[in-house]
Amino acid sequence: MQRLLALPLVLFLICAPAVRGQSVEVKDFVLKNGLKVLMVENHTVPSVCFAIGFHVGSRNERPGITGLAHMFEHMMFNGSKKYRPTEFDQIVEAGGGYSNAYTAHDITFYFEEFNPDLLDKVLDMEVDRMRALKLDSENLEQERGIVKEERRVSTDNDLRGKMFEDLYATAFTVHPYRNPIGGWMEDLSAITLQDAKEFFRTYYAPNNATVIIVGAFDAKTLRPKMEKMFGTLPRGPALPRVPGVEPQQLGERRANLHRIAELPAVAVAYKGAAVSSIDFSALDLLTTILTQGQSSRMYRRLVHELEIATEIGGGIEECVDPGLVTFFVQTQPGKTVEDAEKELYAIISDVAENGVREEELQKAKNISQMSYAGEFKTNVGIALRLGRFEGIYGGYRKAFEAPERYAKISVEDIKRVAQTYLSERLRSVVVLIPQKPETKSADSSGQ
Repeated sequence: MQRLLALPLVLFLICAPAVRGQSVEVKDFVLKNGLKVLMVENHTVPSVCFAIGFHVGSRNERPGITGLAHMFEHMMFNGSKKYRPTEFDQIVEAGGGYSNAYTAHDITFYFEEFNPDLLDKVLDMEVDRMRALKLDSENLEQERGIVKEERRVSTDNDLRGKMFEDLYATAFTVHPYRNPIGGWMEDLSAITLQDAKEFFRTYYAPNNATVIIVGAFDAKTLRPKMEKMFGTLPRGPALPRVPGVEPQQLGERRANLHRIAELPAVAVAYKGAAVSSIDFSALDLLTTILTQGQSSRMYRRLVHELEIATEIGGGIEECVDPGLVTFFVQTQPGKTVEDAEKELYAIISDVAENGVREEELQKAKNISQMSYAGEFKTNVGIALRLGRFEGIYGGYRKAFEAPERYAKISVEDIKRVAQTYLSERLRSVVVLIPQKPETKSADSSGQ
């Protein structure tokens, strides 16, 4: 089964604030070994979602083992002491459910949805792979090959994927966010079995995880089951420190990517704000105003009015440490990257100088509210939302504080963050320069 990989290149989605009044009743407790458990009993539909977020991602990797967090996303489905490889998915699917996972900069998240009758079996499978995951050379080599092929498809042979990989490596000089979530190919080849075992022992421990269970179950009976089954897992060691400080950027950085392509394109990044900052909410709404939908400023100007671009995109990443605000422009035939950059920067400068209209800001808030409301329509959506806030924002309760945070954002805040964060000296740029395919002459072909 194909797993999800949260690569920077697809992060054109926004973090949505909560709809006012939207909430769920969460019961939480922490086991003696440090495992945090969130329970949301919901009998609206006859299903249960079990999700577990390990607070580890590419942010926790070092040179030589980049991509290991993503590799574990695959290895976690390859068997444990009591369950053979592929049996996890087979049991869940036989119960009418499905499973999936994703890896991001700061978290690795696993989830499955299934018939309530299967809950006890899922609990047993989950605790068994935390306690005794199959980690051997055969497992490692199998997943190494799969992950390397994923990298070839999503990055090495994908123009936009490669552009954004280069963009992150250009924008960050020290912080591990500069490394691709999928890993550098050389590191994927070099990761050893000992590296994997140490990584699992450190980061896949109960004191570095949060379990979220949402759906049709009895919370009163579930808690003692969790204490009995998961409470015996041993705590892990102290977590290594992450070098979280990126040196101040003092000027624009540029890189060119020469690849076989039909048309040039440009990817632009600015240093953003961590999710803990109120500025994150303002930047989130700003990128919505600039890029979300055909009525957004950049789409109207670059696609409709000037016909410079065929496609635009943008967004801000949800990251523990300050991530990137990114923009992407695919040019039309006959137009240049210089044309695209000039107009893109003019749009940003206009916001920094003149701000935005109240109706633009309200529209951005409405878009965000609708997106958030959609997450609360399903058990999986609730679990993902709570897990993301617990793992990245520092606590699931902050998910319900979001309405107030976003409601307070004013047009003055939008103007201020545009001036503060989207300045030229904080900008990093990657330009795709199209190359022609090499053709063999008659002489070189031996004819």
